Amino acid sequence: MTRLIVAAGGGGDAVAAAMIHAALYGDEDQAVILTYAWDRLLIDPVPGPRGPDNFTGLQPLTPVVWTVPAEGGPIAPAGSALPRLAAELPHRVALIDPRHGVEGVTRQLEELVDHLSPESIDLLDVGGDILARGDEPTLKSPLADALTLAACCQVNAPIRLLVAGPGLDGELPLDELRGMLGPLLHTLTAKDVEPISSVLEWHPSEATGMLAATARGVRGTCEMRDAGLPVPLTNDGPTVHEVDLDEALTRNQLARAILTTATLDEVEAHSREICGYSEIDYERNKATWLNNQPPVQLEPDAVLSQLDQFEAEAHSRGVTHTTFRRITEALNLNGSLREDLRQLLINSRPQQYDAPLWRITAATE
Repeated sequence: MTRLIVAAGGGGDAVAAAMIHAALYGDEDQAVILTYAWDRLLIDPVPGPRGPDNFTGLQPLTPVVWTVPAEGGPIAPAGSALPRLAAELPHRVALIDPRHGVEGVTRQLEELVDHLSPESIDLLDVGGDILARGDEPTLKSPLADALTLAACCQVNAPIRLLVAGPGLDGELPLDELRGMLGPLLHTLTAKDVEPISSVLEWHPSEATGMLAATARGVRGTCEMRDAGLPVPLTNDGPTVHEVDLDEALTRNQLARAILTTATLDEVEAHSREICGYSEIDYERNKATWLNNQPPVQLEPDAVLSQLDQFEAEAHSRGVTHTTFRRITEALNLNGSLREDLRQLLINSRPQQYDAPLWRITAATE
């Protein structure tokens, strides 16, 4: 028995897919997780998503769908978390290739459905930004979600849209999402996190990290991203809801606009028109800026001193937790140092590690 899970935004959605598959379906069957190879610049310094020609060692699943095995690898200078993810998850990881727009992704989905005859098909989004109209001022990354939503709505098969951790991506506030969420399917627990616990130790996804943390009982306010967005960690955090797929398409202006696109450039053009930007443009600009920064070394004493100042300021803002990405950027460190920084902090102050988040403490604690 095979189930198909489409990770709507790639990245952490693919990690969450493994956790939610186990929570909803148990271990009686395997899943194919269809996801983008679209990682943050600290993993992949090349802006935008990767296609099959950016990898070695891919294995054909259908004429237009390739799986990423553990022994696969990105071709430099590109990077990708997918081969390591494939090595640590019990599921097959297949690659969404968005270069041919919604028409291309629809074709990939149709071939997968014909080939696998899956027991179920779920489109999974962590946070809920797949339900955005497109003009929300807090929206940061609508393109990937809109593309998968538009494609799924054109496939002649029953597809269930799942939103996990509503509000945890820092893009749409929970109060704005409540009215759109359908039935509660499951509330994740610490036990549900166990299948991906090792992945959370290295994967940089902030939203899925907070999803796991709330499932483990962490509550408070988490600061995320380079902008320091405050995200409430509440009892809604570990919930998984079903959402009507057609209603999501009706609401998502970008998804409707790109239904007939045949290139990623077309999708980007619509994103600029409807949302005012393309997140790939943001990545292009940030990559250029990062390339012009001088190298910075990790000096433990200086880092811990800077951390004390950052924590004092964050505590004054009412922040209880943060992500290692946020700390890396707040301390003006290159993203490549994130893992070294994480190890330094955990080894120095293990009592503050609320896996996979970092707990902010007052100076007196």
